[in-house]
Amino acid sequence: MNLADMLCYADIHELSRIAHTYECECNGHSKNDLIQSILSTALRREIFERQVQNLSMEDIRFLNSLLFDQRNAFSLEELLARVGQSYFAKQDNQDWNPREMIIKFKKLGWLFNGYSQQTKSLFHVPKDLKKKFHDVLTSRFKTSLVGTEEPRVYRDEQMLIVDDIHHFLTYLAMQQSVPLAADGTMYKRQLQQILDRFSVQEEMVMKGAWRFGYGRMFKEYPNRFSLIYDYCYYQGLIGEDGQTLYLTDAGNQRVQEGSKENLAAVYRFWLRLYKNPIPNVQSLSQWIERLTGQWVTAASLGEVLCKLIKPFYYDTSESIFEQRILQMMMHLGLLRIGEDEVQGKVVQVTKLGSSLIRGTYVAEEDKVTYMLDSY
Repeated sequence: MNLADMLCYADIHELSRIAHTYECECNGHSKNDLIQSILSTALRREIFERQVQNLSMEDIRFLNSLLFDQRNAFSLEELLARVGQSYFAKQDNQDWNPREMIIKFKKLGWLFNGYSQQTKSLFHVPKDLKKKFHDVLTSRFKTSLVGTEEPRVYRDEQMLIVDDIHHFLTYLAMQQSVPLAADGTMYKRQLQQILDRFSVQEEMVMKGAWRFGYGRMFKEYPNRFSLIYDYCYYQGLIGEDGQTLYLTDAGNQRVQEGSKENLAAVYRFWLRLYKNPIPNVQSLSQWIERLTGQWVTAASLGEVLCKLIKPFYYDTSESIFEQRILQMMMHLGLLRIGEDEVQGKVVQVTKLGSSLIRGTYVAEEDKVTYMLDSY
């Protein structure tokens, strides 16, 4: 429902609180007057933009967690958890109460309780306000970006990852099976043979490097291949029996038919896998799509988005942004990454990437779960 609809279902006490927030001058005893005054004030462009401008970074992170969620209702427990995730530094103030942010958003008319018996304990964001938030924040973020001309050289890996998934499956079909070490990983010789067949070359992982959280095999395999391996494993295309890695019947059928994976399915899997360490990876990819229609510097884009990224153990917001998000989105064919002689690294969303990002949605609770008992 839109704001006008939700105001109609709100009781007069709630309307009075919202009207007081916006300093509306109206008959506080008339529900109709309150609604009309709130609508004429709260939706006025300069007032709405000023309210957004006055939000703290924690407020914006909380708001961001709601904007790209396609669900219509949220429980109080969900909202409290999201408020908690919006504070990156540990709260030293023991009196801090996450409910205060929810109350603040209710007073602004940005959150409403449901009107029916079944939904009154749930919270809703007016549909038309979501679009206004998108527009205002997009405009605000873009003012901080530094645009550039198209670089003379850039990397564009569109569809290469699905080609290399096919190369990986074909290799396994040729080998029948591949022996695994005691820790369940491939020996270096076989791994190097696979990496050599790929369109995009990667270096082996150095021993002793801190690596976990981004997939089952992320500790032992390089970033891109780790994603390919985990995708094939969770899609049931490959299997492990403790001593060997083998092609399943489904994987063998792919090879026999010469069919390749749907890139949208690979992108969806990446979102489900990476939201374990980066809970808002989906909204971050949505912002990147909205902000990189033209070439922009990676540094200026990072200045905007790193504030939304919570560090993950030894991964800083900046390293997550550069290595886990930009680099992987390039490997998925969603972004081009180039080098400008003056501005340094520059990025632009691809047409295919824009279509995939806008057309893909993964539910909040839909994530790949795996055991980390070896760590």
